[in-house]
Amino acid sequence: MAESKQYITQNQENGTVQISEDVIISIVTVAVGETEGVAGFSARLGSDIAEILGRKNWGKGVKLTITEDDRLFIECNIVATYGYAVVNVAKAVQENVTSAVESMTGIQVTEVNVNVCGITVEHK
Repeated sequence: MAESKQYITQNQENGTVQISEDVIISIVTVAVGETEGVAGFSARLGSDIAEILGRKNWGKGVKLTITEDDRLFIECNIVATYGYAVVNVAKAVQENVTSAVESMTGIQVTEVNVNVCGITVEHK
């Protein structure tokens, strides 16, 4: 059975706007990908470094929880790049994701949790 998609509904002056979770995941994916020190996403917390996903599948490292009162919780499983301060990378991800989602959708982000699941060395 296919999983049903969740939408956040915003009541506007001239009607309603529904924003799909897929739209939010796409925004999160780009925001994380633009964050310095992020090498990629991990499919799940605790996954092996060999399971780092390519850019086309980055959304698999993002989990959204949308509550009945339209509160938005975001979880990102990332792999950091060696040489960057991991805590600073995670904070930058939180800031970039919150800013991107709020500015592009008008939806207030309640929480962004970042799980750093691994570290990788960039090859030059």
